Amino acid sequence: MYRPLELFIGLRYTRAKRRNHFISFISATSMLGIALGVTALITVLSVMNGFETELRERMLGMAAHATISAYGGTLDDWQTVEESVSRHPKVLGAAPYIQKEGMLIHGQQVNGSLIRGVLPDAEKEVSKVAESMVSGTLSSLEPGEFGIILGSDLARILGVLQGDKVTLVSPSANVSPAGMLPRLKRFTVVGIFRVGMYEFDSALGLIHMQDAQRLFRMDEGVTGVRLKVDDLFRAPYISRELAGEMSGVYQVRDWTQYHSNFFRAIQTEKMVMFVILLLIVAVAAFNIVSTLVMVVTDKQTDIAILRTLGATPKSIMGVFMVQGTLIGFVGTLLGLIGGVTLALNVENIVPAIEQLFSIQFLPADVYYISDLPSELHGSDVVNITVIAFLLSVVATLYPAWRASRTQPAEALRYE
Repeated sequence: MYRPLELFIGLRYTRAKRRNHFISFISATSMLGIALGVTALITVLSVMNGFETELRERMLGMAAHATISAYGGTLDDWQTVEESVSRHPKVLGAAPYIQKEGMLIHGQQVNGSLIRGVLPDAEKEVSKVAESMVSGTLSSLEPGEFGIILGSDLARILGVLQGDKVTLVSPSANVSPAGMLPRLKRFTVVGIFRVGMYEFDSALGLIHMQDAQRLFRMDEGVTGVRLKVDDLFRAPYISRELAGEMSGVYQVRDWTQYHSNFFRAIQTEKMVMFVILLLIVAVAAFNIVSTLVMVVTDKQTDIAILRTLGATPKSIMGVFMVQGTLIGFVGTLLGLIGGVTLALNVENIVPAIEQLFSIQFLPADVYYISDLPSELHGSDVVNITVIAFLLSVVATLYPAWRASRTQPAEALRYE
């Protein structure tokens, strides 16, 4: 006697050549639909993970992992703060900065800008601007020389190149007999950077911190101290540790607070895409319902004979659950293999398709990220495969229950 009987009969029904080829076609369609849905889910979420990581790295290449500033004013004891936080084992770099808004003028072009005063040597420890220079170098910023480094889009908007002059209008004003006049200062463009984030490339200008202190009348004070930590995902915890260790009243903020809306929007988009693509899997999984309903109708005589031989309704239900579950398992397995393979190779497959058909999905002159980055997360793969398989199992319950309710006398009446 074969044990368990339900598994043996269910697998036998699955392997047998059915008389009704339409049932076989629907079974294959259901299996293929589940495979395509799982493949699409794994691939799309991996690409979205890649985009999120790429954007985060570019954004945090200019933004700090955490900042320490004074409440409602300038940070005068920034040297003490910098020395204190640098002793923390998780802090990789610390740099003072001054950040103000201003207006840059070149000829007839005027553009509002974010002006950041930095110390070139210290800035290299907390940002990637030195690695993102298109022309010039970060070390070209020297105190008293009033040089400025502009983002590539900001330089394009103003129509300037390295060596040109721009006028910076400060919001702080001078008092004169003619009234309040804005402070103006001529700066020489000593470099241009491009980090690939429009937020910085189109609006940020870097000047030496001492020049910023003179221009904005901050004496020896700064806006705050920017920090780089060894694990950006632990930045909120590390910043809270630093806040608790420092004596005095400071405002400590991390990158998740500065850009919370941006990354929350990405997470929302990922969730929506997950739900939309999961519907494809659900439709394919519930095609199993129609497949098994027709199989049950086709096997009425077999079910009746099994019941007369002593098979219980539970056993009959198990037979058809095995058949439907096997369809879901094979479809999920094929989708898992296809999704992981595609996600790991999408960065090579997309360029090959672009070259083959002479098209470009993400033109470099329109999108800052011109390729499709992919980052496969094991948790996504596990969640997708488990949910797809569970949907397949749930889809077998109703047809299997109907099979278990078959009455032998009614089924064999006309045989």
